[in-house]
Amino acid sequence: MVERLATFHEFFQNNQDKRVLAIYGGAGSGKSVATAQEIIRLFLTHPNCRILIVRKTLPALRITAYRLVLDILQSFGLKFYLNKSELVARFNNNEILFKGLDDPEKIKSYEANYVWVEEATEISKEDFLQLNLRMRRANRAGINQMFLTFNPIDQYHWLITDIVQGNRDDGAIHHSTYRDNIRFLSPEYIAELEGLIHQDQNYYRIYALGEPGVLENVIYRNYEIVDDYPAAGDQYFGLDFGFNNPSALVQVTERDQQIYIRELLYKSGLTNADLISILREILPDGALIYADAAEPARIQEIRSAGFNIKPADKSVKDGIDAVKRQKLHIHRESQNLIAEIRGYSYRTDKDGRVLEDPVKFRDHCVDALRYAIHSHMKSLNSGVFAIA
Repeated sequence: MVERLATFHEFFQNNQDKRVLAIYGGAGSGKSVATAQEIIRLFLTHPNCRILIVRKTLPALRITAYRLVLDILQSFGLKFYLNKSELVARFNNNEILFKGLDDPEKIKSYEANYVWVEEATEISKEDFLQLNLRMRRANRAGINQMFLTFNPIDQYHWLITDIVQGNRDDGAIHHSTYRDNIRFLSPEYIAELEGLIHQDQNYYRIYALGEPGVLENVIYRNYEIVDDYPAAGDQYFGLDFGFNNPSALVQVTERDQQIYIRELLYKSGLTNADLISILREILPDGALIYADAAEPARIQEIRSAGFNIKPADKSVKDGIDAVKRQKLHIHRESQNLIAEIRGYSYRTDKDGRVLEDPVKFRDHCVDALRYAIHSHMKSLNSGVFAIA
């Protein structure tokens, strides 16, 4: 089991009489891992308890809190029961139910003792009030509780104004930063967080200091989230290379003069051999890929493996302008892409002046998206693909 940070342990132990626990802070602070461990402690030790774990959408929940909780449970070597079709874990007479709030009707009849909302900034105040109503089950171990974990991306979000700054008698607040979790973070990740101070003061406040910010100067507003994705159309792909950071692959499909996008890959630690193996599994034969031109050796290796891969046009400004001119339809299950595009912003300097280049942080899917759309349109307009 991952070591629990003492600051979180003390917080949970000292606030067992509080109904609403807001656990917020910067990126890499360990708040989700610590909360998952506390949820598992309740699951294993409190009698006859029901626990509900939610995110706004079920696909996002599957790749975050669901995976995290199962990994920690399995590390114990306990024989708990898991119903994968219903996303329910059981141990003795206790139960953890995982649900997305994109289908709220399925939880209206559920009575819980504990609720954990991961990435709570995604939910509305109405969602919060409905979840609070679900915490009505009798609890022999004490008071029912809701755990809210989030990055404070907007100082005017209701979580900040009503919960963090609301002075609730039934609430408790925990703030953390990457420094509280620094022994579990790689030097590269720490350098990335600390380097935000030279890129954008607002991003530095939110993700390094864990303080409320205002995501101004958002680059893309020309998109909507959709439930369906077309099976046919003009298809091409954008690939952003990574290793410590995730490698990201997005699919673009043009149909009836509309652009549809979905995320196919978002994973760290992939060598080129790993990546080639994955591409063989998920891409159709002859798929056209536009990849990060800053990695010519990786592009050549993938081309030598039989893929139709080209270096993307490198102009960030022209690429952003090209994407802005389109109406984007993003598939709902593309959770990393959706999270990135919502926060993708232009840099500001220390005097608050807006610069022309974007903040280089959590931009892997949006970079892949830009590579694909801008490069493909440029090749169509010129008749041939030109390397910038």
